[in-house]
Amino acid sequence: MPEGRYRLSIRESFAASHCLRHYQGKCENLHGHNFEVEVAVEGTELDPKIEFLMDFKELRTRLKEAVAPFDHAHLNEVAPFDLQNPSSENLARHIYERLAPTLPDHVTLVAVSVSEKPGQTATYYPG
Repeated sequence: MPEGRYRLSIRESFAASHCLRHYQGKCENLHGHNFEVEVAVEGTELDPKIEFLMDFKELRTRLKEAVAPFDHAHLNEVAPFDLQNPSSENLARHIYERLAPTLPDHVTLVAVSVSEKPGQTATYYPG
């Protein structure tokens, strides 16, 4: 097989409300979004039989499990956002931390992006 890296990305969405504590503006009030989450994974080894890095369906299932506690919830009442501000940045980091350990050993989670609406995206990737 040719050498190189492979990157897969998928998107999933969930609906939730939140209040940004200490914002001192409209977003400190209760409001909701249809959040869009995009994850990117990478690896160098393809499955020798099927010749793919990871099944998109399997990756989507794992992402759905990572965001399930947030869907149709008030984020300020769901851990860890009962203590942390439920900003897109914190959501991206938290989803990253939930998803990364569930991936096969040969697959690395590169980044998680969270959008509250089109044109506004926060991305987390480890430093």
